[in-house]
Amino acid sequence: MLNWALIFGVIAVIAAVFGFGGIAGAAAGVAKLLFLIAVIGFAIFVALGVFAGKKLSGG
Repeated sequence: MLNWALIFGVIAVIAAVFGFGGIAGAAAGVAKLLFLIAVIGFAIFVALGVFAGKKLSGG
């Protein structure tokens, strides 16, 4: 998912350089959304790993 966020970020920068403001804004919005989803997913999996590790180790 971070790969797609990076791709849309690069598309946004390139579109902004060439003056396509609408496309750049849309691509930047998609990149932000994908990055946010990836960070939330990462946080959920870290929390699950911590809680599962404590349960398996008896802590």
